[in-house]
Amino acid sequence: MRPNGRYAAGASQLSTLRAWAICLLLLSTVAMSPTTAKAAPSQAAATTHVYLLRGVLNIFSLGLDTIGARLEAQGIPVTVANFVSWSSLANEAAANYKAGRLKTIVLVGHSSGATALPDMIAKLNQLGVPVKLAIGLDSVFKTKLSTGAERYINIYIGDGPGEPVRAATGLRGKLDNVDVRGSGVGHITIDKNEAIQRRVIAEIDAAISRSRVPAPVAEPGAPRAARSAAATAPGRN
Repeated sequence: MRPNGRYAAGASQLSTLRAWAICLLLLSTVAMSPTTAKAAPSQAAATTHVYLLRGVLNIFSLGLDTIGARLEAQGIPVTVANFVSWSSLANEAAANYKAGRLKTIVLVGHSSGATALPDMIAKLNQLGVPVKLAIGLDSVFKTKLSTGAERYINIYIGDGPGEPVRAATGLRGKLDNVDVRGSGVGHITIDKNEAIQRRVIAEIDAAISRSRVPAPVAEPGAPRAARSAAATAPGRN
């Protein structure tokens, strides 16, 4: 018996709806799958910890929170805290490093948080713990780096309140002073600037990729070794 036109049209519509339903089900399954929604962090990223130190009053360095959120989205653990916590954070990092939970330590600070970085590095070195990378954003006081991270990058505004970091005799590691005057950033906005944030994250990603190479560590109580890398003179970015 030949089906009438109404029945044939209804059957065709039902078939189309069924096909759409199957497609939507498949798409929703893919979207909800944790393996496709977000790649698992690498082992190097998972055993890295980035400490971000805010400046005075804890309200002028909120760009560090944005950097931290972006790093966490890459699977990199972070801690954002006021600069006054640098000593307790150094103790925490050292304990985790010696327990094997942490292999790569990165420090980032803005304003007074940047000024505190050399002290935090020195304490970690005294505890026998290496620092892979430290990045200061417009350190506001004259800062001398006497013990080193594998690399220390000081990004400062040469015609503003920021200062270049000076290298003490016998500094281990590489020091780069980067003057960003004329780029349109100010002391309060440098941590929030998109280009600066991208640079900070790119430097951290590069440091993690180099994490198989151990960073230099000053042995507690040992005399400083000869300077292994010359400090880079301040220059316009």
